[in-house]
Amino acid sequence: MTGTANTAAVSRDTRRPPPPARRWTGLRITGSLLMGLWILAGLGAAWVLWSGFDAEVFGRYFPRMLSGLWVTVKLVVIPITLGAVLGLLLAWARLSGNRVMDAAAFSYMYFFRGTPMLAQVFLIYYGSGQLRPLLEDWGLWWFFREAWYCVLLAFTLNTAAYQAEIYRVAIAAVPRGQWEGAMALGLSRRVTFLKVILPQAMITALRPLGNEIILMIKGSAIASVVTIFDLMGATRLAFSRTFSFDVYLWAAMLYLAIVETMRRLWERIEARLTRHLRREGEVDA
Repeated sequence: MTGTANTAAVSRDTRRPPPPARRWTGLRITGSLLMGLWILAGLGAAWVLWSGFDAEVFGRYFPRMLSGLWVTVKLVVIPITLGAVLGLLLAWARLSGNRVMDAAAFSYMYFFRGTPMLAQVFLIYYGSGQLRPLLEDWGLWWFFREAWYCVLLAFTLNTAAYQAEIYRVAIAAVPRGQWEGAMALGLSRRVTFLKVILPQAMITALRPLGNEIILMIKGSAIASVVTIFDLMGATRLAFSRTFSFDVYLWAAMLYLAIVETMRRLWERIEARLTRHLRREGEVDA
């Protein structure tokens, strides 16, 4: 038994070639220099925070920034969730084969992916004021007069366009044979899409969806320009009253913490959902 085990261990080792010696190429040197600059920048930021720390400012405004962080989380979670539903509908319209639906969905996605999200927020929040009489007649002014609802709407419409393109590409990447196999089993198109195609497409879409969520976290800072006291809004308020640049460093650290948390959480979700797939570079034990 011992000899068999040793033979199996040797066999596994012989299938894996030794790693090549790493040489100091120009690309590696450049990467090391850039990493060193990032480390120095991080140490410099830590020194600035430590040397200029004001306990009074921290005690007064940091709790408000934490409250703004919770607002930022809601500004990301709600639009991402609603945008996922709208994005699936848009992706279905793009893939439906109907020219009218395809053109309408393409135009929507082209506009919201081709214009800045800040401009979209302004168009909805300030532009709705130009249509106040009409919105009042329709009973919608209560919605558009609130900055919170306008920002949620703008963020939802924006992320829906990006998610729709992610879903469209992921669905199109599923082999045609999956549809044909489901049809051969007598499954309807609706069941085939929900039970066969969509689960496979979502695995493909996991990584770009994670990137979209991270971009939304960072892009949510523009909500502060329309009087929303999210993390950046609370930071701007603190700076206007204290003129302490440290509050922006605190905000940067909070944004970095939430992005890193989201990145690690998404990696765990992806690893869990794709644990049955064979990854590149893996060998049989």
